[in-house]
Amino acid sequence: MKQVIKGVLGEVLYRWPLHSLVPTNAAVVVAFHRIGRVEAGDTLTVDPEMFERFCRFFKRHFDVVPLGELVQRLETGAALNRALAITFDDGYRDNFENAAPILEQLALPATFFVVSGWIGTEVVPWWDAERGVRHPWMTWDDVRALLRRGFEIGGHTRTHVDLGIVGEDVAREEIAGGRADLEDKLGSRVDLFAYPYGGLRNIAECNRALVKAAGFRCCCSCDFGVTFATTNPFDLPRVPISSWYRTPHQFGFEMAREMTAAAA
Repeated sequence: MKQVIKGVLGEVLYRWPLHSLVPTNAAVVVAFHRIGRVEAGDTLTVDPEMFERFCRFFKRHFDVVPLGELVQRLETGAALNRALAITFDDGYRDNFENAAPILEQLALPATFFVVSGWIGTEVVPWWDAERGVRHPWMTWDDVRALLRRGFEIGGHTRTHVDLGIVGEDVAREEIAGGRADLEDKLGSRVDLFAYPYGGLRNIAECNRALVKAAGFRCCCSCDFGVTFATTNPFDLPRVPISSWYRTPHQFGFEMAREMTAAAA
Protein backbone atom coordinates (compact mmCIF):
# COMPACT_ATOMS: atom_id res chain seq x y z
CA MET A 1 0.00 0.00 0.00
CA LYS A 2 2.84 2.39 0.82
CA GLN A 3 4.25 1.83 -2.67
CA VAL A 4 0.90 2.73 -4.26
CA ILE A 5 0.57 5.88 -2.17
CA LYS A 6 4.12 6.94 -3.02
CA GLY A 7 3.39 6.34 -6.68
CA VAL A 8 0.31 8.58 -6.55
CA LEU A 9 2.21 11.31 -4.70
CA GLY A 10 5.05 11.06 -7.19
CA GLU A 11 2.65 11.40 -10.11
CA VAL A 12 1.21 14.58 -8.58
CA LEU A 13 4.69 15.93 -7.85
CA TYR A 14 6.00 15.40 -11.38
CA ARG A 15 2.81 16.26 -13.24
CA TRP A 16 2.79 19.79 -11.89
CA PRO A 17 5.67 22.29 -11.59
CA LEU A 18 6.13 21.17 -7.97
CA HIS A 19 9.13 19.05 -8.95
CA SER A 20 10.98 22.29 -9.64
CA LEU A 21 11.15 22.65 -5.86
CA VAL A 22 13.44 19.62 -5.72
CA PRO A 23 17.06 20.77 -5.20
CA THR A 24 19.20 20.91 -8.34
CA ASN A 25 22.49 20.27 -6.54
CA ALA A 26 21.92 16.53 -6.56
CA ALA A 27 22.13 13.58 -8.94
CA VAL A 28 21.07 9.96 -9.08
CA VAL A 29 22.73 6.82 -10.43
CA VAL A 30 20.32 3.95 -11.07
CA ALA A 31 21.27 0.28 -11.39
CA PHE A 32 19.51 -2.44 -13.36
CA HIS A 33 20.47 -6.09 -13.74
CA ARG A 34 18.23 -7.93 -16.20
CA ILE A 35 15.61 -6.64 -18.65
CA GLY A 36 13.23 -9.41 -19.62
CA ARG A 37 10.29 -11.54 -18.54
CA VAL A 38 9.81 -11.38 -14.78
CA GLU A 39 9.16 -14.69 -13.04
CA ALA A 40 7.89 -15.31 -9.51
CA GLY A 41 10.57 -14.61 -6.93
CA ASP A 42 12.81 -12.80 -9.40
CA THR A 43 14.05 -9.57 -7.85
CA LEU A 44 16.72 -8.79 -10.46
CA THR A 45 14.61 -8.51 -13.62
CA VAL A 46 12.57 -5.58 -14.90
CA ASP A 47 10.02 -6.09 -17.65
CA PRO A 48 11.00 -4.39 -20.96
CA GLU A 49 7.77 -2.38 -21.02
CA MET A 50 8.39 -1.15 -17.48
CA PHE A 51 12.03 -0.43 -18.35
CA GLU A 52 10.88 1.78 -21.22
CA ARG A 53 8.50 3.58 -18.87
CA PHE A 54 11.39 4.25 -16.50
CA CYS A 55 13.58 5.49 -19.33
CA ARG A 56 10.91 7.88 -20.57
CA PHE A 57 10.44 9.15 -17.01
CA PHE A 58 14.21 9.65 -16.63
CA LYS A 59 14.38 11.56 -19.89
CA ARG A 60 11.42 13.77 -19.04
CA HIS A 61 12.41 14.76 -15.51
CA PHE A 62 16.20 14.42 -15.23
CA ASP A 63 19.32 15.35 -17.17
CA VAL A 64 20.37 11.87 -18.28
CA VAL A 65 24.14 11.77 -18.77
CA PRO A 66 26.82 9.09 -19.12
CA LEU A 67 28.19 7.97 -15.78
CA GLY A 68 31.64 9.14 -16.88
CA GLU A 69 30.29 12.68 -17.27
CA LEU A 70 28.68 12.59 -13.84
CA VAL A 71 31.98 11.44 -12.32
CA GLN A 72 33.73 14.30 -14.11
CA ARG A 73 31.27 16.77 -12.59
CA LEU A 74 32.15 15.43 -9.15
CA GLU A 75 35.86 15.60 -9.94
CA THR A 76 35.71 19.19 -11.14
CA GLY A 77 33.02 20.59 -8.86
CA ALA A 78 30.66 21.29 -11.76
CA ALA A 79 26.94 21.63 -11.09
CA LEU A 80 25.03 18.34 -10.85
CA ASN A 81 21.72 19.81 -12.07
CA ARG A 82 19.60 16.75 -11.28
CA ALA A 83 21.76 14.53 -13.48
CA LEU A 84 20.87 10.86 -13.74
CA ALA A 85 23.09 8.04 -14.97
CA ILE A 86 21.75 4.63 -16.03
CA THR A 87 23.87 1.55 -15.25
CA PHE A 88 23.62 -2.23 -15.55
CA ASP A 89 25.46 -4.90 -13.58
CA ASP A 90 26.95 -8.30 -14.46
CA GLY A 91 26.66 -8.52 -18.25
CA TYR A 92 23.46 -10.42 -18.98
CA ARG A 93 22.70 -10.88 -22.66
CA ASP A 94 19.24 -9.35 -22.29
CA ASN A 95 21.02 -6.05 -21.66
CA PHE A 96 22.21 -6.22 -25.26
CA GLU A 97 19.02 -7.66 -26.73
CA ASN A 98 16.33 -5.80 -24.79
CA ALA A 99 17.78 -2.77 -22.99
CA ALA A 100 20.13 -1.33 -25.61
CA PRO A 101 17.46 -0.93 -28.36
CA ILE A 102 15.16 0.95 -25.96
CA LEU A 103 18.01 3.20 -24.84
CA GLU A 104 18.96 3.91 -28.45
CA GLN A 105 15.37 4.64 -29.43
CA LEU A 106 15.23 7.28 -26.69
CA ALA A 107 18.81 8.50 -27.29
CA LEU A 108 19.83 7.73 -23.71
CA PRO A 109 23.37 6.87 -22.58
CA ALA A 110 24.15 4.00 -20.22
CA THR A 111 27.04 2.15 -18.61
CA PHE A 112 27.32 -1.65 -18.55
CA PHE A 113 29.43 -3.09 -15.71
CA VAL A 114 30.47 -6.59 -16.75
CA VAL A 115 32.11 -9.51 -14.96
CA SER A 116 34.99 -10.15 -17.33
CA GLY A 117 35.38 -13.84 -16.48
CA TRP A 118 31.73 -14.60 -17.23
CA ILE A 119 31.38 -12.97 -20.65
CA GLY A 120 30.92 -15.60 -23.35
CA THR A 121 30.70 -18.46 -20.83
CA GLU A 122 27.95 -20.68 -19.41
CA VAL A 123 28.67 -19.82 -15.78
CA VAL A 124 25.55 -19.87 -13.60
CA PRO A 125 25.94 -17.61 -10.54
CA TRP A 126 24.73 -18.94 -7.21
CA TRP A 127 21.66 -16.68 -7.09
CA ASP A 128 20.39 -18.11 -10.38
CA ALA A 129 21.43 -21.68 -9.50
CA GLU A 130 19.38 -21.45 -6.30
CA ARG A 131 16.30 -20.69 -8.39
CA GLY A 132 17.10 -23.35 -10.97
CA VAL A 133 17.36 -20.86 -13.84
CA ARG A 134 20.05 -19.84 -16.30
CA HIS A 135 20.28 -16.45 -17.94
CA PRO A 136 22.92 -16.24 -20.69
CA TRP A 137 25.75 -13.73 -20.68
CA MET A 138 26.73 -11.36 -23.45
CA THR A 139 29.52 -12.41 -25.77
CA TRP A 140 32.61 -10.27 -26.27
CA ASP A 141 31.22 -9.31 -29.68
CA ASP A 142 28.10 -8.02 -27.90
CA VAL A 143 30.17 -5.96 -25.46
CA ARG A 144 32.30 -4.54 -28.27
CA ALA A 145 29.13 -3.67 -30.19
CA LEU A 146 27.76 -1.76 -27.21
CA LEU A 147 31.00 0.21 -27.02
CA ARG A 148 30.89 1.01 -30.76
CA ARG A 149 27.30 2.18 -30.37
CA GLY A 150 28.38 4.78 -27.82
CA PHE A 151 27.68 3.05 -24.51
CA GLU A 152 30.20 2.90 -21.67
CA ILE A 153 31.68 -0.36 -20.39
CA GLY A 154 32.83 -0.64 -16.80
CA GLY A 155 34.58 -3.16 -14.58
CA HIS A 156 32.76 -5.47 -12.14
CA THR A 157 35.69 -7.76 -11.19
CA ARG A 158 36.69 -11.02 -12.88
CA THR A 159 34.43 -13.47 -11.02
CA HIS A 160 31.95 -11.36 -9.00
CA VAL A 161 33.93 -11.82 -5.79
CA ASP A 162 32.81 -10.25 -2.51
CA LEU A 163 35.40 -7.52 -1.92
CA GLY A 164 34.26 -7.26 1.67
CA ILE A 165 35.76 -10.60 2.65
CA VAL A 166 38.68 -11.38 0.32
CA GLY A 167 42.26 -10.39 1.04
CA GLU A 168 44.40 -7.87 -0.77
CA ASP A 169 46.02 -10.27 -3.24
CA VAL A 170 42.72 -11.74 -4.43
CA ALA A 171 41.09 -8.31 -4.53
CA ARG A 172 43.90 -6.85 -6.63
CA GLU A 173 43.67 -9.75 -9.10
CA GLU A 174 39.90 -9.33 -9.37
CA ILE A 175 39.91 -5.54 -9.69
CA ALA A 176 43.02 -4.80 -11.75
CA GLY A 177 42.82 -8.12 -13.59
CA GLY A 178 39.22 -7.48 -14.57
CA ARG A 179 40.17 -4.08 -15.94
CA ALA A 180 43.06 -5.62 -17.90
CA ASP A 181 40.70 -8.24 -19.37
CA LEU A 182 38.25 -5.59 -20.53
CA GLU A 183 40.85 -3.31 -22.04
CA ASP A 184 42.49 -6.24 -23.84
CA LYS A 185 39.19 -7.47 -25.31
CA LEU A 186 37.82 -4.02 -26.14
CA GLY A 187 40.97 -2.18 -27.15
CA SER A 188 39.70 0.80 -25.20
CA ARG A 189 40.30 2.45 -21.83
CA VAL A 190 38.02 1.27 -19.01
CA ASP A 191 37.97 3.51 -15.93
CA LEU A 192 34.53 3.06 -14.31
CA PHE A 193 33.98 0.41 -11.61
CA ALA A 194 31.09 -1.03 -9.59
CA TYR A 195 31.80 -3.59 -6.91
CA PRO A 196 29.78 -6.84 -6.77
CA TYR A 197 26.79 -7.23 -4.43
CA GLY A 198 27.00 -3.51 -3.72
CA GLY A 199 26.16 -3.47 -0.03
CA LEU A 200 28.06 -1.45 2.53
CA ARG A 201 29.65 -4.64 3.85
CA ASN A 202 30.68 -5.88 0.42
CA ILE A 203 33.88 -3.85 0.12
CA ALA A 204 36.65 -3.38 2.66
CA GLU A 205 38.23 0.08 2.75
CA CYS A 206 41.64 -1.39 1.89
CA ASN A 207 40.10 -2.97 -1.20
CA ARG A 208 38.33 0.26 -2.12
CA ALA A 209 41.80 1.83 -2.21
CA LEU A 210 42.85 -0.86 -4.70
CA VAL A 211 40.09 0.32 -7.05
CA LYS A 212 41.71 3.75 -7.25
CA ALA A 213 45.19 2.24 -7.48
CA ALA A 214 44.03 0.14 -10.46
CA GLY A 215 43.27 3.30 -12.42
CA PHE A 216 39.51 3.52 -12.02
CA ARG A 217 37.84 6.91 -11.52
CA CYS A 218 34.93 5.73 -9.38
CA CYS A 219 33.70 2.91 -7.19
CA CYS A 220 29.93 2.43 -7.32
CA SER A 221 27.89 0.64 -4.70
CA CYS A 222 24.36 -0.66 -5.16
CA ASP A 223 23.20 0.74 -1.85
CA PHE A 224 20.32 3.20 -2.01
CA GLY A 225 21.47 6.81 -2.00
CA VAL A 226 21.49 10.15 -3.79
CA THR A 227 24.65 11.84 -5.07
CA PHE A 228 25.61 15.35 -3.97
CA ALA A 229 28.46 17.70 -4.84
CA THR A 230 30.37 16.48 -1.78
CA THR A 231 30.05 12.79 -2.72
CA ASN A 232 33.35 10.94 -3.12
CA PRO A 233 33.41 9.26 -6.57
CA PHE A 234 35.00 6.24 -4.86
CA ASP A 235 31.97 5.94 -2.60
CA LEU A 236 29.29 6.55 -5.21
CA PRO A 237 25.79 5.31 -4.30
CA ARG A 238 23.33 3.86 -6.78
CA VAL A 239 19.61 3.21 -6.56
CA PRO A 240 18.79 -0.38 -7.59
CA ILE A 241 15.66 -0.60 -9.74
CA SER A 242 13.58 -3.72 -9.19
CA SER A 243 9.97 -4.83 -9.15
CA TRP A 244 9.67 -3.17 -5.73
CA TYR A 245 9.03 0.04 -7.67
CA ARG A 246 5.50 -0.35 -8.96
CA THR A 247 5.82 2.74 -11.16
CA PRO A 248 8.47 5.26 -12.20
CA HIS A 249 6.54 7.89 -10.24
CA GLN A 250 7.10 5.92 -7.04
CA PHE A 251 10.82 6.11 -7.80
CA GLY A 252 10.47 9.83 -8.49
CA PHE A 253 8.77 10.41 -5.15
CA GLU A 254 11.55 8.57 -3.31
CA MET A 255 14.24 10.60 -5.06
CA ALA A 256 12.49 13.92 -4.47
CA ARG A 257 12.11 13.08 -0.78
CA GLU A 258 15.77 12.10 -0.42
CA MET A 259 17.06 15.17 -2.25
CA THR A 260 14.81 17.56 -0.34
CA ALA A 261 15.58 16.02 3.06
CA ALA A 262 19.32 16.29 2.46
CA ALA A 263 18.99 19.93 1.43
CA ALA A 264 16.93 20.87 4.48
